[in-house]
Amino acid sequence: MASEFKKKLFWRAVVAEFLAMILFIFISIGSALGFHYPIKSNQTTGAVQDNVKASTRQRSQAKPPASMASEFKKKLFWRAVVAEFLAMILFIFISIGSALGFHYPIKSNQTTGAVQDNVKVSLAFGLSIATLAQSVGHISGAHLNPAVTLGLLLSCQISVLRAIMYIIAQCVGAIVATAILSGITSSLPDNSLGLNALAPGVNSGQGLGIEIIGTLQLVLCVLATTDRRRRDLGGSGPLAIGFSVALGHLLAIDYTGCGINPARSFGSSVITHNFQDHWIFWVGPFIGAALAVLIYDFILAPRSSDLTDRVKVWTSGQVEEYDLDADDINSRVEMKPK
Repeated sequence: MASEFKKKLFWRAVVAEFLAMILFIFISIGSALGFHYPIKSNQTTGAVQDNVKASTRQRSQAKPPASMASEFKKKLFWRAVVAEFLAMILFIFISIGSALGFHYPIKSNQTTGAVQDNVKVSLAFGLSIATLAQSVGHISGAHLNPAVTLGLLLSCQISVLRAIMYIIAQCVGAIVATAILSGITSSLPDNSLGLNALAPGVNSGQGLGIEIIGTLQLVLCVLATTDRRRRDLGGSGPLAIGFSVALGHLLAIDYTGCGINPARSFGSSVITHNFQDHWIFWVGPFIGAALAVLIYDFILAPRSSDLTDRVKVWTSGQVEEYDLDADDINSRVEMKPK
């Protein structure tokens, strides 16, 4: 027992239990409390708790490094950028389209007054991510989220150039998809197009905290699911990540409308010309992503490779980035277990 007490792996496991318990309690009980929002005149709206919602919560062989310029010239690189752009259009159209659907049918220029189904919306976001991860994961890694892209950049798994181009593609894709939805749902009065906003009774600091935790658990799931060192993964990686997205929405919808994806928030703000509290939906997810990398790469599952060697990926790009059978842990970020 004394020898086990001295092992780093033992304490790493204890810390993992501690951090996982924090996330579990925050997300599950936070989701259960969310039905109280919005608060008006110091009173909750009297909404009924949704019990379904509350209860379903090695390095590779040495190879010559490529330069950033050479990565820029590769067809595969631009194919990956286009994949992110097209997949983002589909993701935003399906997920926000699902969120807007409850307004229909419209009678006499008025919606029916139906109540949003948070479980339906959460599943739409999660399942669309899982589906698209299977569709384009082998091409681009299917980030579909600037926070995920930042997390993988900080984890030294993609180059700075790739991260910048992915984020641009994701933001433009979100704008295009939201613009298309704006045309399709033009008959809706006061159409918010899925705009993220703080619920009455939620201040900026509280909203920021919700966005940080929601994104932290998502990026942590991405890092763990795509970790090529693991040999214990079973089932579907994309589905696990999709469920993580759904979980974040089950937590955050009632508080902030659930951003956890700056590009998704940006698209709605651009088309509606409403940037009130918009900074929360960039700062929160980016802080959450950075914390996830810090926790996973330096506390829970430290990498054996030297940090100075890993940061070379920022300028040289990935080694054998499209070799799906590569042994290098950082060779590819793909939304499926090895």
